[in-house]
Amino acid sequence: MLDSDGQIPEANQRAIHAAAERGVEIVLATGRTFHHAQPVARKLETELVLLVSNGALVKTPDGETLATRLIPRELARELILSTRPVRQGAALIFDRGDAGQYVWERVDWSHPQRAWYFERNRVHMTELPALDDALDDAEDSVDPVQLAFTGGVAEMRTLADHVRSLPDAKRVTLTLTEYEDRDFSLFDITAEGCSKGTTLAEWAVSRGIAPAAVMAVGDNLNDQDMLAFAGHPVVMGNAVPELKNAGWPTTSSHDAAGLALAITALVLTNP
Repeated sequence: MLDSDGQIPEANQRAIHAAAERGVEIVLATGRTFHHAQPVARKLETELVLLVSNGALVKTPDGETLATRLIPRELARELILSTRPVRQGAALIFDRGDAGQYVWERVDWSHPQRAWYFERNRVHMTELPALDDALDDAEDSVDPVQLAFTGGVAEMRTLADHVRSLPDAKRVTLTLTEYEDRDFSLFDITAEGCSKGTTLAEWAVSRGIAPAAVMAVGDNLNDQDMLAFAGHPVVMGNAVPELKNAGWPTTSSHDAAGLALAITALVLTNP
């Protein structure tokens, strides 16, 4: 939905509004955390729900939580401790409305791919010397939404391979989102069976909507399950090769309002 400058092209905004006026339900499905996605949702100025943290939370733009898939606290603790010797920074994401949403240790925020995020979202963030301490608050003993890492593409692939080798790997979902042109990757750990696809499927069932009536648009590895579920999958022109080679229909890039073109072709031109 966003262009390479992080803005919503006017054509995308118009197409989304037109689809909503036809009764289409809008879901923003993203790997972003809620505090990162909420400002984007509000800019759309239309009724929608957010599927954030790769399906771990379903929320309204105002922050009401509609569905969750959380990581058991002790499992999160084991993963923090077992990855610490082989990684640098890490973060835990919680479903909270304060600076405890994003808790982190040993993250280098001077990195050019991270600095902007810290400047925009620091009000929601808290640093701890040991990330597992965030799981010990007796007054707020909630399970985390997500365990998150960032770094170079090769670095995150190596870390993902390490986690896959752990005994607890079968109890979680591992998701890589890669930007090879910038040598930057996001590696997220969420609850077992959690993905954009599984959560979107559950949400559609709760709304009485069949897969054949779902259109999904994606551009990265974390979109594969969602595109496989939807009756009308569309791959962005700027997508990673794995999606472009999957045989799904392709639209233009995010800088050419490819989302608007897809909505116009599949929704707005049909009676």
